[in-house]
Amino acid sequence: MVNEVYHTPVLLKDCIDALQIVPKGIYVDVTFGGGGHSKEILKKLTTGKLYGFDCDKDAERNSISNKHFTLVPENFRNLKDALAERKVTKIDGLLADLGVSSHQFDSAERGFSTRFDADLDMRMNKKSGVSAVDLIQTYSEKELKRIFWEYGEIRNAPQVARKIVANRGRLTTVNALKSALESCATPGKENQFFAKVFQALRIEVNDELNSLKELLIQSKDVLKPGGRIVVIAYHSLEDRLVKNFFRSGKFEGDAEKDVFGNVLAPFKVITRKPILPSAEEVERNNRARSAKLRVAERVNNK
Repeated sequence: MVNEVYHTPVLLKDCIDALQIVPKGIYVDVTFGGGGHSKEILKKLTTGKLYGFDCDKDAERNSISNKHFTLVPENFRNLKDALAERKVTKIDGLLADLGVSSHQFDSAERGFSTRFDADLDMRMNKKSGVSAVDLIQTYSEKELKRIFWEYGEIRNAPQVARKIVANRGRLTTVNALKSALESCATPGKENQFFAKVFQALRIEVNDELNSLKELLIQSKDVLKPGGRIVVIAYHSLEDRLVKNFFRSGKFEGDAEKDVFGNVLAPFKVITRKPILPSAEEVERNNRARSAKLRVAERVNNK
């Protein structure tokens, strides 16, 4: 049974409307989580099929008992191969609600939140990769500076990196890290500062931006012409990748054009500007406040 408390789905109606669900179609929710979006997709299906991806073992408890649903315990960067293993080569729609689920933020032991003292883990999949502690203990000052500058957009990233290197022997918990970096935060803006620090570490630990790139590249291979891709991003780094790829089929630079000057991008942008949550939704669910929803449709040009 879906656990509604695990994660409150953001922009739910907008996502479902944007997918333009065909009752007999094949759909993928690459960020299954608590199953909120998946549950609504299933309501629209008659003989269709929905695949829900999630590499977090905690999400498995929310698996939906429905003959039209299959839970795939994989990172969405493995989209194409995981679908092929299940004899699926083309789909009618894809939904991605990026970032960290409410459950992951609220589970103190996961180390995602600045609100609780816990070991610095931050892995989406607790059985793979290096934790935030491993990263802090082993990265050079130059590498730390890079991730805080690129992924946290922290202006004083060099100072943050120096502080970590100077203190890292004892930096194994959330509170220890916050204490070591307290002097780096602008007075009165400590919460924003630590949110950026934790975002940068989390992105590096989970290789989130490269995973997103791989998902977007694979989406153009698996989506049928006319199929929709719907992505919710929560910070500018994610949103920029999605926006650029939808517009040009590339993450940087201009779109390719044919000899007549027509753009050869694999998608038609449906949302010129992102869809934002209403004030009422943000009041109900504060974690929706930074959400940006973008929609594109696969075109049959290459």
